[in-house]
Amino acid sequence: MEIFQTGTSLLERKQFGDDFLYNFHGFWFTLLFLQGTQELLKQFKPLPNDVILASFPKTGTTWLKSLLYAIVNRSSIDELTRNHPHLLVPQLELQIYGPQAISPPLFPSLDPSSANRIFQTHLPYQILEETVNSSDCRVIYVVRNPKDTLVSVWHFVNSLELAKTAQWPLEEVVDQFCEGFLPFVPYYDHVLEYHKKSMERPKKFFFITYEELKSDPKTHVKKLAEFLGCPFDNEELVEEVVRSCSIETLRNHDVSKSSDVFSFYEFRYNSYFRKGQVGDHKSYLTNDMIDRIDTITREKFQGSIFKHEADSS
Repeated sequence: MEIFQTGTSLLERKQFGDDFLYNFHGFWFTLLFLQGTQELLKQFKPLPNDVILASFPKTGTTWLKSLLYAIVNRSSIDELTRNHPHLLVPQLELQIYGPQAISPPLFPSLDPSSANRIFQTHLPYQILEETVNSSDCRVIYVVRNPKDTLVSVWHFVNSLELAKTAQWPLEEVVDQFCEGFLPFVPYYDHVLEYHKKSMERPKKFFFITYEELKSDPKTHVKKLAEFLGCPFDNEELVEEVVRSCSIETLRNHDVSKSSDVFSFYEFRYNSYFRKGQVGDHKSYLTNDMIDRIDTITREKFQGSIFKHEADSS
């Protein structure tokens, strides 16, 4: 693969398929996401009541979108049975400010008077810092075991049309992940900065692992509601949110099974719901791949994120 300097002074490098990645402030982006990111940084002014869900790709984003929507919009939780979570909680750099931006029909108005605005982003804090700190908006960050994350990324990309003629080799995904060359990587830098902010400013930044949420969803849903300033006043409503937003429930809605393609992106509705299991990487990664990733994870995280990572490998 060739690396060279482009006329825009962005580092450009070819990845799987026909796409190039561009290095922007130390992180890699496809052109579509880079354009949306640059527009976001120019235009987006978060309001004090805004909620921003941040994540690295394939770490539980769709599930968290559903949960946050249900927590904030409890009277319209049934919208999740008819609408894809990505149309209820839009991605800033893709759906709001991207080149193919749309106005989701059920998304709360961009009018400043709206108190139920929830956005999502894959942008690292290092790029979004000035924007999120310009108001009292709250940020929720979800992270997932890096091995399960990259296996999910691999499956996700291989659901694209271009992958029907040439599948993305898992060995290549692992190499690029470890070397720090995939969209939105470096993964470890992405995670660590949000974790650091959650320790420094816990009233503004909420940090949770996918594994924690899977192990005890009721407890963490209540914590999320408290963080957002809308605590539950009865246990039955907590159970309803957890049940309505479980991966199993969401996966079985007709809209989630649909093969329709999003108008703003080339992925199908049904490509966002696979297994959602913890430890799924064990069915795909070799021992050498696991050891390689674990070594980097221990070096980068030093036990601060996945405290029992060595035992869960």
